[in-house]
Amino acid sequence: SFTGSPVTLKIMQNWVPRFSHYFDKEHYTYVGHQIIIQESIEHFGAVVWPGALALSQYLESNQEQFNLKDKKVLEIGAGTGLLSIVACILGAQVTATDLPEVLENLSYNIARNTQNMNMHKPEVRKLVWGEALNEDFPVSTYHYDFILATDVVYHHAALDPLLETMVYFCKPGTVLLWANKFRFTTDYEFLEKLCSVLNTTILAEFPESNVKLLKATVREN
Repeated sequence: SFTGSPVTLKIMQNWVPRFSHYFDKEHYTYVGHQIIIQESIEHFGAVVWPGALALSQYLESNQEQFNLKDKKVLEIGAGTGLLSIVACILGAQVTATDLPEVLENLSYNIARNTQNMNMHKPEVRKLVWGEALNEDFPVSTYHYDFILATDVVYHHAALDPLLETMVYFCKPGTVLLWANKFRFTTDYEFLEKLCSVLNTTILAEFPESNVKLLKATVREN
């Protein structure tokens, strides 16, 4: 079900960790901009995972292949917002989504890192996978050029709603870019399910972090 051979890449450890008692601030550099991310220890979604680093780096390095300028981009499970911020810097019209309890930290990071730039103003919205998709994001109004998702597959119970959400937003012409650290058999099972419903290829692999970057599109009839 895969086509093409993936590129093998390394995730550049291009940030300097800083530490404080309440939360960490991590400093990253992408596309010539320093990005400062506040992590929260209370939520899974508020930590930067390796998939976000991998896809941020990949988008920075492959701007001709995946030109985000003026494109409509939806990130599902945006977490700390690092990837959405990188997409903004690359010129995209970004909607960053996550669970309600993650949105405050997500909004803070995105606002802080994009406020004085000449770019599309990013939007932060609640999105619970598989819930109220047609009410909150009606097909008639919302069409995205790119769906971004990183480290959304791990040991949790919402894998079927996640797949439903990916398929819902993948319209003809939409490209889903999903980067994930593969740890469990459930991760590979999810990948198999994705391959069964969408045309899926591996774009790149980051062996030292077990991250795979996949591209999925709607099958042409």
